[in-house]
Amino acid sequence: MGIPGRGDADGENPSRAPYVNTPAAAGHAGGGVLDWRELRFDLPDDGPPRLLAIGGLAGAGEAALPVVEIEVTSTGRSGTAGKRHGEIYLLLSGPSLREHQWSVRLAAGESFTTVPAAFTLAGDYEQAVAALTRYRRALRRPHRDNAELSVVFNDFMNGLMGDPTTERLRPLIAAAAEAGAEYFCIDAGWYDDERAGPGDGGVPGWWDTVGAWEPSKSRFPDGLAEVTGAIRAAGMIPGLWLEPEVVGVRSDVGLPDEAYLRREGVRLTEWGRHQLDLSHPAAVAHLDAAVDRLIADFGVGYLKLDYNIDIGPADRLLEHNRAYLAWAERVMERHPGLVLEACAAGGMRLDGATLRTFPVQSLTDQQDDLLLPAIAAAAPTAVPPEQGAVWAYPHDDLITFGMVTAMLGRIHLSGRLDLLSPEQLAQARRAVEIYQGYRGDLARGVPRWPLGLPRWDAEQIALAVDCGEVAYLAIWRRHSPSDMIDVPWPAGYDLTPLLLPETADARWEAETLRITLPEPCSAALLRLSKTVEGPTCRET
Repeated sequence: MGIPGRGDADGENPSRAPYVNTPAAAGHAGGGVLDWRELRFDLPDDGPPRLLAIGGLAGAGEAALPVVEIEVTSTGRSGTAGKRHGEIYLLLSGPSLREHQWSVRLAAGESFTTVPAAFTLAGDYEQAVAALTRYRRALRRPHRDNAELSVVFNDFMNGLMGDPTTERLRPLIAAAAEAGAEYFCIDAGWYDDERAGPGDGGVPGWWDTVGAWEPSKSRFPDGLAEVTGAIRAAGMIPGLWLEPEVVGVRSDVGLPDEAYLRREGVRLTEWGRHQLDLSHPAAVAHLDAAVDRLIADFGVGYLKLDYNIDIGPADRLLEHNRAYLAWAERVMERHPGLVLEACAAGGMRLDGATLRTFPVQSLTDQQDDLLLPAIAAAAPTAVPPEQGAVWAYPHDDLITFGMVTAMLGRIHLSGRLDLLSPEQLAQARRAVEIYQGYRGDLARGVPRWPLGLPRWDAEQIALAVDCGEVAYLAIWRRHSPSDMIDVPWPAGYDLTPLLLPETADARWEAETLRITLPEPCSAALLRLSKTVEGPTCRET
């Protein structure tokens, strides 16, 4: 059984667990040996999930691979899958009192609806993920950005890191526009009059003053509208970072205790913050007023919705989780052009319920270019390619490597683009323009892994998005001692390099693509087009 995880002790991603063999497997019934294999997985209610609620059961010689996904916004679920007497069985449960410290008492005539789950049978794991990808698309809330796949610049990662000012943003706005960004998102700190740096509890001041969502006067002496106006003048749509569910302990927001998550009637505090209970009308009214004001006053067309605490068990936690998604849907109904990004510290809410609601899903807050390919390549097991946002940090001699990492998902540019040379910025822009030429295809493609699912420490990684008549293939060489990567692929495709280092080469060797990347830490992006003739290679 394999369950996509966020990092395992052995460094493998996705995680794999062996079958649990029971004594009954050696028993006899009717003269035959019982075939009893079972695996159980738990999502304990003890903090952010380490595993996703997705799993598959496979065995040698199986004709069909059963895969299941539990569409849940919180932890506290269990699953058991197995094969017995030649038949496959599946048991999904939770949360429960014994395992997850949760229960509900129903009076006569009352009912409780649990979260949905999806189940599919497929010939192998690629077919199973393809089925789940189509299923996720079918259930997802319609949004124009699912087809447009807009390029976003965000100032936080490897950039301003929560310290935006008019002076610091202006050169970034110019550079992001030059790189081809279509949205420019101002991240954390825009509301706080304190400058970044450790404060109480070792966190910057903007951490525990959050909640009112009023722009800082000291950071933007001529007003935030001047900056968002400059973004629009540069041809981009302005965006802002929000962490809507939290209110800092030093915030001036005044709401009744009932509007916050509580435990046994006491308001909870986690790392200098309280958490709103969006099943309470006062909490909803507070956020609705803030969002509507930001859109009206600053022309905001993009909101990155973050979540960076772990409030733990609370009264009405399930009601809040469901109310939060309902609130986000109502916001997009009031503002149809608005794009909402689900972030949660980079992929900490990577679940079916969230994916059905938000058009964009942040996958990670990883800042190291060399670690990102394993994340980006494994992510389509859980997120459709057109929905998963991957950071790209153009810098030094890793521009092609970093851009390729994001080009089979959603490109989220960040870092100090304003410090790039004109040649480096042009290189980043060329990658964006190539991406803009095919990104619409990604919204109908399904993922493939011709080198297998990536290990966290894999030195060679490959991910393809197969769109039927055309496929897009990304290949990464990290610190592999070999400069040659052989990628198995069926015959009958034309090969067109889209992004290839000058010293690199890509060519057919029978039903194998042979990619040569002479330099460590390099990558390539190829387009493979079906043809009735034999395979050919074309120059870019």
